[in-house]
Amino acid sequence: MPGDLARSVPNELCAKLARTHYENFPVGSMFLPRRLRAHVFNIYAYCRVCDDLSDETGDPELSLRLLEWWRRELSECYAGRPNHPVFVALKPTIDQFDLPMQPFDDLISAFVQDQQVTRYETFEQLLGYCERSANPVGRLFLCLMGYRDDARARLSDMTCTALQLVNFWQDVGVDYAKNRIYIPLEDMEHFGYSEAELRNNIFNAAFARLMRFEADRTRELFIRGAALGRMVEGGGAADVELFSRCGVSLLNAIERANYDVLHRRITVSKGRKMAIALGWLARRILDCRF
Repeated sequence: MPGDLARSVPNELCAKLARTHYENFPVGSMFLPRRLRAHVFNIYAYCRVCDDLSDETGDPELSLRLLEWWRRELSECYAGRPNHPVFVALKPTIDQFDLPMQPFDDLISAFVQDQQVTRYETFEQLLGYCERSANPVGRLFLCLMGYRDDARARLSDMTCTALQLVNFWQDVGVDYAKNRIYIPLEDMEHFGYSEAELRNNIFNAAFARLMRFEADRTRELFIRGAALGRMVEGGGAADVELFSRCGVSLLNAIERANYDVLHRRITVSKGRKMAIALGWLARRILDCRF
């Protein structure tokens, strides 16, 4: 295979994996500068493979073996010996932006945890999971934009955790079909909603109150993390704000559905995402003019 083709195939694979998996990704990618686009695709492709190894096998033991293989592939990549096409594409991104290995490894740890832990007693335990399942992606994205300070990292963590949480509330029924409950058990007990009711797909006043509680504290995380949008400049700044705005829009949609996420999957339409993006762009243009 000619050298140029050999280099292009992994990059094209990563772009396809990123574009076809993440619901909110196309909104932000419209504003990504060309110089960052391939690098963002490479990181998201890595995440996509992690996700598939965790969720698509239907066998926790097999998933654990595959995730450990993926971890070895990650080590090989950082040792300068990338093998899998995703790592072939990712290695130049790692080198160009001096990306640390830990966030990539943390993501694998989160997916390993998914095979071993299917219930969370407290919200604090769930936040610990989000530290590995969501926050590393935001920190890697900040590195692509040239930011490595603790202040921006903390704000990014709040936004990424909120995005992970709203995904949980969106997919309560989908996750239970995989024998996973991300709603803290102490909250279910407090609001009087049982696992037996969840098993039977029962939506009632107790469930609505429970989900309102979870949505409200997720919204608070979005609010606390929103300052990040004012602390980034240049390429990628739009994505920081748009991911957060799309997450809040999804919370709003769940609220309008009276928190019934059991009988249909609440999503943000492509049209709504486009409206959010165009609204952001119009405000940014006005800010520049005045």
